[in-house]
Amino acid sequence: MVAMAHHDLKSAERPAPDEILQAIADYALSYQVDSEAAYETAYYCLMDTLACGFQALQYPACTKLLGPVVPGAVMPGGSRVPGTSYELDPVQAAFNIGAMVRWLDFNDTWLAAEWGHPSDNLGGILAVADYMARRSGAQGKVSLRVRDVLTAMIKAHEIQGVGALENSFNRVGLDHVLLVRLASTAVTTAMLGGSREQVINAVSNAFVDGGALRTYRHAPNTGSRKSWAAGDATSRAVRHALMAMSDEMGYPSAVTASTWGFQDVLMKGKPLSFPQPFGSYVMENILFKISFPAEFHGQTAVEAAMKLHPQVKRHIDDIERVVIETQESGVRIIDKTGPLDNPADRDHCIQYMVAIALIFGRLSASDYEDATASDPRIDALRAKMVVSENTTFTEEYYAPDKRYIGNAVQVFFKDGTRTERVQVDVPLGHRKRRAEGMPVLVQKFEASVAAHFSPKQTEAIKAMFADRGKLERMPVQEFVAGLVKNK
Repeated sequence: MVAMAHHDLKSAERPAPDEILQAIADYALSYQVDSEAAYETAYYCLMDTLACGFQALQYPACTKLLGPVVPGAVMPGGSRVPGTSYELDPVQAAFNIGAMVRWLDFNDTWLAAEWGHPSDNLGGILAVADYMARRSGAQGKVSLRVRDVLTAMIKAHEIQGVGALENSFNRVGLDHVLLVRLASTAVTTAMLGGSREQVINAVSNAFVDGGALRTYRHAPNTGSRKSWAAGDATSRAVRHALMAMSDEMGYPSAVTASTWGFQDVLMKGKPLSFPQPFGSYVMENILFKISFPAEFHGQTAVEAAMKLHPQVKRHIDDIERVVIETQESGVRIIDKTGPLDNPADRDHCIQYMVAIALIFGRLSASDYEDATASDPRIDALRAKMVVSENTTFTEEYYAPDKRYIGNAVQVFFKDGTRTERVQVDVPLGHRKRRAEGMPVLVQKFEASVAAHFSPKQTEAIKAMFADRGKLERMPVQEFVAGLVKNK
């Protein structure tokens, strides 16, 4: 589907809603997900996304932003924030959850013309689900189940992911979190019981919001906003959803209106493209960050460097150069030289990631902090790195039947010797490596839970996730209650 522009600037007659607004609304409201693969992957995605949030709670830079936006503005009986004792209104709870799961750059990823992290939508989805479930439970009504949360996740993944296939917002300077806002708006309005008109109105307002600039993701301005931008987007979506439920009006040609619409203002007149029908394709093919908390275009470079670590760890000072081959997107986004001032700068630098892996044989979230970054060997090794595009990696990155994220690393020494060239085409979290990756994902989850909760609550949470069928039947308010940090 390509959104074509409305051109009559003189007529005040309101047109029919843009086709993409209608398609998103119809999918969010009516599509029946029947893919077992999608539900199984969504189950692992829920587990993984919560793990990322629990890990982030170990970092004061994240936790200082959590809780009510105004001290004391809590909402007993509202939406709870997993891993904490906060009870907040759904809008602020969505921000809290969204910021947690994105903070360490460790949650799932979707790569196409645009990229992003579809599990960011869990912020809005879980906040709204808990709010609704608690209200229904208090009234003795049938509650939402965890299965409903998984369905909402599948749909949000799909809207965001299909929207990313051919629309390159990054090339016009816009951040990918605008797709989080669109997806979360559609799905949460539907969850709240919105009519077709209300969902269309809400999504139109999400388009009218425009898009955040990518300023905070790129040198020389890279900063921590990139870790809470998705929380901001999914919380904004919940606001739009709640306003639509109060019958706030929408804007039917928000996307295609000549001069004033999203396409003309922000895409330089280029029509938005949604090249395939919405289904469950994105969830089925989502990429998990299992091994390393690092920008996804560099994941396989880190894996390649880890394989080289045993050969080079005692010879770091003897290295003449390190050659890194990556995709075009990798060159554009994470090829970065010069000083790196903060963790947000470092986790988006392929040279930094590879240097840590070569020197230490690891890459963890703490390796982006100043304590590790102050090691002079890191910047010395970064200065010896050459990053270039491998066109085959680029082609396989865009191929719909592959979606590879290839990188290759080779180390050259001053005495003329060299290591082998290590190439890794797909990361551990790729669908092609699901059987290998899912046990590691479960380990990531269980370690994250154990590091944050008491032993007793850790075992209870692990038991809750041990039986997927039982988990899916669990009322949402009971599920979230099990994730609240016991005082």
